[in-house]
Amino acid sequence: MTYKTYLFDADNTLYDYNKAEEYALRSMFQSCGFTFSEAVHKKYQEINEAMWRAYEKGEVKIDQFPAMRFAHLFEAIGVTHDAASFNTNYLAWLGKGSFLIEGAEEICQKITAAGGEIYIVTNGLLATQESRIKHSLIRQYISGSFVSSNVGYQKPDPRYFSHVFANIPGLEKAKTIIIGDNITADIYGGNNAGIDSCWFNPSVTPNQTKIKPTYEISRLVEVLRFL
Repeated sequence: MTYKTYLFDADNTLYDYNKAEEYALRSMFQSCGFTFSEAVHKKYQEINEAMWRAYEKGEVKIDQFPAMRFAHLFEAIGVTHDAASFNTNYLAWLGKGSFLIEGAEEICQKITAAGGEIYIVTNGLLATQESRIKHSLIRQYISGSFVSSNVGYQKPDPRYFSHVFANIPGLEKAKTIIIGDNITADIYGGNNAGIDSCWFNPSVTPNQTKIKPTYEISRLVEVLRFL
């Protein structure tokens, strides 16, 4: 199947979010004179994941939880610091973390060379995601981006995809595919939106859900088979 429109998730699909997150946290802890360790990183990830789940359930607002996660982290590790200012500076560092997943630059170049269009569809904060795109080596290949905090809905909400489809000129669902690492947000969202889906599963994790992707790949360069 040859596609015209490629909707790529950002975090841990095109961009190595885990690497960017550690880079930003380490930079912030060092600038504040705090000790950063793997244990601290793991605690942050636990708190951050819980806060995202709370946001998805509507329990906290998007403009509240980013600072709240650091307030909870500081309490857990016994550090005193202003959470709001820490979060602001952390997001600035995170926005500079445009580390790419292996194969990302190659596939973006070849997709556009073959006449395809690439759009980023991602949940997250607008300023951070746009900064990462702007600072990355693949920015020249990206036709546009749709960030949940700006759209007003997030994947897999059908309203998110309706917004995306309405804002891509000439989009044809039959020639559109979504590629992402999240089986729920990306694959379930794409399936419900009526487009083909490709689950990027580099760790070859067993699919224990009832969600069925059109394709499954473990290396990003396997997307080239769609050209």
